[in-house]
Amino acid sequence: MTNKKILMLVGDYVEDYEAMVPFQALRMIGHQVDAVCPDKHTGDYVLTAIHDFDGAQTYSEKPGHRFILNANFAEARAQDYDALVIPGGRAPEYLRLNPQVISLVQDFASARKPIAAVCHGPQILAAAGVLKGRTCSAYPACAPEIRLAGGQFAEIAVDEAYVDDNLVTAPAWPAHPQWLAKFVAVLDK
Repeated sequence: MTNKKILMLVGDYVEDYEAMVPFQALRMIGHQVDAVCPDKHTGDYVLTAIHDFDGAQTYSEKPGHRFILNANFAEARAQDYDALVIPGGRAPEYLRLNPQVISLVQDFASARKPIAAVCHGPQILAAAGVLKGRTCSAYPACAPEIRLAGGQFAEIAVDEAYVDDNLVTAPAWPAHPQWLAKFVAVLDK
C-alpha cells in the first residue's frame, strides 16, 4: 500500500460516524486525510449529527461532536489529491449549492480519481452531474436524485458497499467495514 493524499469534504451537520470513522481509519493505515469545509479554515470546526435507525419510518438525528478541520477549502485542488471522500448527513444538502464544491467534485471525477461517498454524499455527485451512466448506492431517500442525474441506484443492504470502477458508495455508516475496505482496494489500484 502506498500512502495517498485524500480530501474529505464536510460541512455542518455532517453525519458524525461518516466523518470521524473514515478520517481516523484512513489516517490509521497511513493515508493523509485533509478535512475541509467551504468558508472555514484549518482549526475551525463543523458540528456533526448522529443519525440512527431506532424504529421510526426514517432515521433520527441527535447532536454529535465538533469535528476539527485540518485544511483550508480555499486551497483544495483536485490535482493535489489522490482521492475524494464525501460523508453524508445533512451537509451534502447545502454543500451541493456551492459552485466551488461542484467544480471541485467535477475535477476529481474528470480526472477519474477514486471517490467514496456514503449516505447523502451522492447528492453532491448528482448535483455535479457526474453520475450519468454510473451505478451507485446512497441512503434510499437519495435514489430519485441519482436516477434524475442519469445514474442507476444500487439497492443494497445498509451494511454493504457498491463499487463502480473508481466510485465506491454505501447507504449509511453501518457499511463502514465494506465501504472503507473497498475504497482502500480502489486506492491501491
